[in-house]
Amino acid sequence: MQTPAPDITVVIVNYETRDDTVACVGSVLAHLGGLDAQIVVVDNGSGDGSAAALRAAHPGIDVVEAGENLGFARAVNRGAALARGEFVLLLNPDALMLEHSLPRMIGFAREHPQYRIVGGRTLRADLTLEPSSCWGAPTLWSLSMYATMLSTVFRRSRLFDPESLGTWPRDTIREVPIITGCLLLIRRDDFVELGGMDEDFFLYGEDAEFSMRAAARGMARVVYPPAAIIHTVGGSSAGSSKGSMVLAGKVTYLQKSWPPRRTAVGVLLLKTGVAVRAALETVTRRANRPWTTVWRRRADWASGYPHAEAALFGRPLPEPAAA
Repeated sequence: MQTPAPDITVVIVNYETRDDTVACVGSVLAHLGGLDAQIVVVDNGSGDGSAAALRAAHPGIDVVEAGENLGFARAVNRGAALARGEFVLLLNPDALMLEHSLPRMIGFAREHPQYRIVGGRTLRADLTLEPSSCWGAPTLWSLSMYATMLSTVFRRSRLFDPESLGTWPRDTIREVPIITGCLLLIRRDDFVELGGMDEDFFLYGEDAEFSMRAAARGMARVVYPPAAIIHTVGGSSAGSSKGSMVLAGKVTYLQKSWPPRRTAVGVLLLKTGVAVRAALETVTRRANRPWTTVWRRRADWASGYPHAEAALFGRPLPEPAAA
């Protein structure tokens, strides 16, 4: 007799976040609310004993040892390839699932099949809103605001910082352009239809491209507030290269989503925004100058991925995906 498919497959990508990931998996298992779940953790070659610790703490889960740092998109696809669930949930390793969130999220998705990708709320440890669960799509206007620093001066302004979606506290059900990969629910069949995450990306930007690729196929994306996690932003990607990785992801998104001339203008606006911020660091004589570092490395990120992966990390260019 064939075993019924689980309700959900939770895919978590781990890189040097052993304790956080063990806690993350524990929070999912503690709050299944009767759901049948498969949990797949893809370990990106961590040197902190993550794989062994996960198997010891949670012997019922699937731990995939990639043997190297695949980045986010490739690791997600590796995990999703093992999925048996009706739904696939992408969940960051530095997240803690809150009580009732997962069964409510699944229930909402089943009751409202017109929404093909479902996100939720991300909260800080003190349970205040951390608004990065969703974003507006980049436009020439939003990048112009970045270039002139008006998006920083008027942070979360609907006019000057449109990608932030204004001051909306993510407390109402609302369709949005981009659901971030820290908490993203999609039917497994839809994930397959979309072809998974674009493996040209290494880290950052892949969820934006995935969301907008879904939009091009008429797949609505929605935030459902009762689904919530506590999220430590950037838990596995902190460091001096983060700014360059973020910019590389933005450039790659533009290359994948916009026509060439518009992309060229967009990249120029990103470079201008970095140059302005680096200049301010010099003028104000800041001891710590992250934007200056990003500016100096612009040749590494301005062509996007996969070039940026090789340039920023000294890695060989990844093999093209099999046809």
